[in-house]
This record gives sequence, structure tokens and C-alpha cells, in this order.
Amino acid sequence: MLDMVARVAKTGEATATLRRTMVERQLRPFDVTDVPLLQRFLDVPREVFLSDALAPLAYSDLAIAVRSAGGRKRHLLPPLVLARMLQAAEIKATDKALAIGGAGYAAALLAGLAEKVVALECDPDLLARAKSGIDALGCENVALELGPLEAGCRASAPYDVIIVEGHAEAGLDALFEQLTPDGRLLAIVTPEPRGGQQAVRFERQAGRAAGERPLFSANAPILDGFAKAPGFSL
Repeated sequence: MLDMVARVAKTGEATATLRRTMVERQLRPFDVTDVPLLQRFLDVPREVFLSDALAPLAYSDLAIAVRSAGGRKRHLLPPLVLARMLQAAEIKATDKALAIGGAGYAAALLAGLAEKVVALECDPDLLARAKSGIDALGCENVALELGPLEAGCRASAPYDVIIVEGHAEAGLDALFEQLTPDGRLLAIVTPEPRGGQQAVRFERQAGRAAGERPLFSANAPILDGFAKAPGFSL
């Protein structure tokens, strides 16, 4: 643990300029204007959640795949996509947030924006890696939980905000039920059967579904547990 803390301190200082460049060239020019959110992107070293081999890609505008020992993959969404989703979530300092997937990076960002954060992962190895980074960054308001992603984490519900860090073809119903009466859920979906993927904000008002708001075009791999059931063919 002490080795990881030392690594965070060293890499954080070394990559501060890269984070500033990411914010100034990737985020600000594309309508990410929320000051506390931008500060989190400046403060949190993304490479902490990547292997040494992938660390040089940390501040690119790419989705980066992280593999578990068993071969399961998680993708850190491109910084711009994640930033715009978090901005659209309109996170308040009193909120409780649930981060689904994402390898720990989004949970670390949320730790400085919301009061409480739950990060859910279904793979023990990926959860351990995320926990290592979260602990080293000192994010004491983040709880990491192991379980099926599509099931959410009912034990800590309800949540004001739920962020699904990947493409969801189906399986959002259980998560939607875990929102507060006026909560919001953000995910990348395909609103039209033959349309492209989009980041969408789903809303509740007074405990009932209150519509969905497409935000922007975004592509991501299907997250474990959120694939559409295969159809039958004759």
C-alpha cells in the first residue's frame, strides 16, 4: 500500500502538465465548463488505474481497455465522454452516486463531487485493482462492492446519480428502481433500433419515470450484464 501511495505521489506530479493539457484541449473546447468537475480531472491521475504498459496512453482521447487476470475487460471511457456525462448528471455535494464498471477512475472523480460513492464491479481482480487506486488516492467516501453490474447495489440504495460506464443494450430497469424519487441515470444506449449510440440521461420525478434526454453521440463496448438477450430464429 505504501508503495502505491508513493507511486501516486510521484506520477501525479510528473503528469500534472498532461492533465492540464487534457483539460484545456479535450474538455474545455467541447462544452465542459463545470469548474469543480474540471478541477477533479486536474487533480486525479488517470494512470493510477492503468498498468505501467498502458500509462503512456492515460491522457489520450481514447477508451482504454483494462484486462483482469481472467481476461475480462473494462474500458475507461474517453475523458471527454466521461466528463460530459458527469457534467450532465449535475452532481451535488450532498448526492450519493453509484458508478457501474469503469475500473475505478470515475469513482475517484466522483469522490470529490458527491458526498458518498459506491463503485460496483463483478470481477474480483478488477475490483482489487480499482480498490488499490482508490485507497492510494485517499478517497475515503468511496465504497467498492462486488456483484453483478446489472443488479446494482440495493444494500446502499437509493442513489441520486447512477453512471453506467459502457454501452447498455438492456438491463437498466433494476438500476432505475434504485434511484431516489428525483434521481437520474446516465448510460450509453442506442435509442433507435437502427440508430447510433448516444449518451442519454434518464430521469425520475416524484418516484416515476420522467423521460430521457439524449445528450451526445458516444460509442462504447457493451458492459457485462447489459447485453440484449439473443433472439430466436426459425
